[in-house]
Amino acid sequence: MTSSRLTFALSVTLLQCFGIAILVMVGVWTGHYLDGFAWDGSGKEFNYHPVFMIVSMIFLNSQAMIAYRVFSNDSKAKVKLLHMFIQAIAFAFGVLGLKAVFDFHNDNNITNLYSLHSWIGMTTFVLFSCQLVCGFLGFLYPKFPDALRAAYLQVHVFFGTSIFLMAVAACLTGITEKALWTIKKSYSDLPAEAVLVNILGASLVIHAGLTYFITTNDNFRRAGTGEERQPLFEHADQAESIE
Repeated sequence: MTSSRLTFALSVTLLQCFGIAILVMVGVWTGHYLDGFAWDGSGKEFNYHPVFMIVSMIFLNSQAMIAYRVFSNDSKAKVKLLHMFIQAIAFAFGVLGLKAVFDFHNDNNITNLYSLHSWIGMTTFVLFSCQLVCGFLGFLYPKFPDALRAAYLQVHVFFGTSIFLMAVAACLTGITEKALWTIKKSYSDLPAEAVLVNILGASLVIHAGLTYFITTNDNFRRAGTGEERQPLFEHADQAESIE
């Protein structure tokens, strides 16, 4: 195994370990320290929000981003479908996460979209939704002009990375906001919940760094064949993938 492939394998392994650890930590935080889950308009419904948004905008989004590197020897058409499928699932989780927080706010007469976290988070999800639609049109819809498809590729990559980093910022501000609200003055004494929250935040940063490293390192890039500039299907009425 070459040094670049070894670095790649170690990076992906670390990324997955941190990703799973993040899911476990947010589950323990909301399920244990924040009293669990219920779809009843209470704080327990709010607890779905951090879980679903981290699953959506961090874990699944990262998995979709690295798919082109992990499956670099597979047909680009298949990887496109996988990328789109994961992002669609991420979108669904994101919608549920937003519903949870809006339900909680509305049922408890709390103003919506007033905090820095909510501004960053909503902007991020709107951009993510637009990116999903534009990605479908640009790379899966067969009648999209080839010249625009080729030009849009770099734009798609730029916004994909930017949206992911914005999602990390939204998560960090949201976690901090919730921790300060629930732990309050005892935060400075570093109780177990505070330690867990701090480790969760640090893990999000490391996870983001690994994702960025894997997706931007030229040594991990698949060999260019021009396939990325082709639609998934040759014709709208013939589902024939580009090989």
